[in-house]
Amino acid sequence: MRANYERTMKLLRPALLSLPLLTGCFVNVKIPLDTDLDRTELGAKVGESSAQSILWLVFWGDSGTQAAARQGGITTITHADRQILTILFGVYARETTIVYGD
Repeated sequence: MRANYERTMKLLRPALLSLPLLTGCFVNVKIPLDTDLDRTELGAKVGESSAQSILWLVFWGDSGTQAAARQGGITTITHADRQILTILFGVYARETTIVYGD
């Protein structure tokens, strides 16, 4: 009985110790850029703009609210969200601003 427990722990310990390394492999979150969310009307139009990076060395794109509004043909922004995608601890990352309005 004791030998089975020790063998199981010998196999399980490396797996459990490596779990923290896997926590940053993939992150995809969407965050509101507004503090008053109880009566937010999104509007009829949606615009998105993104910026990307590879290996923390090369960055391109415009993830600003103005670029997102221009892409969606929005003149009045009523709400905005930010979406962040990170793969392998930031080896590849994309940050997207999503605006809603008319």
